[in-house]
Amino acid sequence: MKNRAIDWAQFRTLSSWMALALALLAASGCHRRRVAPPVAPQQLPPETRQTAPSAAPPSTEIPVTPITPGGIDLADRRFIAAHQPILSEIGYATWYRSPYPGRRAANGQVLDDHALTAAQRTLPMGTLVVVTNLETGQSSPMRISDRGPFVADRMIDLTIASAKAVGIYREGLARVRMDVYRAPKPISTGGRWCVQIGAFHRERDALRLKKRLLARYPGASVIEFPGERSYWVRIRPPGDDRTMAETIARHTHPIEGAAYLTRLD
Repeated sequence: MKNRAIDWAQFRTLSSWMALALALLAASGCHRRRVAPPVAPQQLPPETRQTAPSAAPPSTEIPVTPITPGGIDLADRRFIAAHQPILSEIGYATWYRSPYPGRRAANGQVLDDHALTAAQRTLPMGTLVVVTNLETGQSSPMRISDRGPFVADRMIDLTIASAKAVGIYREGLARVRMDVYRAPKPISTGGRWCVQIGAFHRERDALRLKKRLLARYPGASVIEFPGERSYWVRIRPPGDDRTMAETIARHTHPIEGAAYLTRLD
């Protein structure tokens, strides 16, 4: 009986300690268990609207039109032999040379006096033509790489090589037929155009005309620039429009020289 009483007393003591431990554990758990404050919803970045970029203004630069070294190659000669001209004109031809080494032609490349090329006012750059001397019958293919001649009653200006090939180098002037065989762009439509005016012997006359043109055509681009012992004025209508350029050429009467309708590209 005595041993059973001791066991019961030990059991009660142990139960008490266990109850105390559970109470402490519960209290500790309740103390640590806290409700976390609500998390504010994440702020999204403001919506960015994609706006279409504004259209860039048309470039005033004329891209380079590369010409085959020498002006003409074998493929050009074969093309001419197999095709008929698409356009023919008769007029006077002269020849010219680079006024200084490294001078660039209107197509953007350095002018080569020894290449079969020519200057013409209105055919697209890179146009393939054949020029025939109507007095001697000599002819040669060549490409348009420059602008001119800016002299009344002249149709085409040849490099030294082209002039020798056609037989006008010594004479300097001859009546010729120009047959157009191939053009990289339409001849009668499109294009980028301007009016070149002069030549003026005095710069002040060129500046005076420039001032008048700016007042008359406020949306146009007008520049004056020196040539060989002379001065020139060039006006480019908005958008290099041909119809407007033709109107300007008809209504411009300089005190020296003339107004020439000229294609830029």
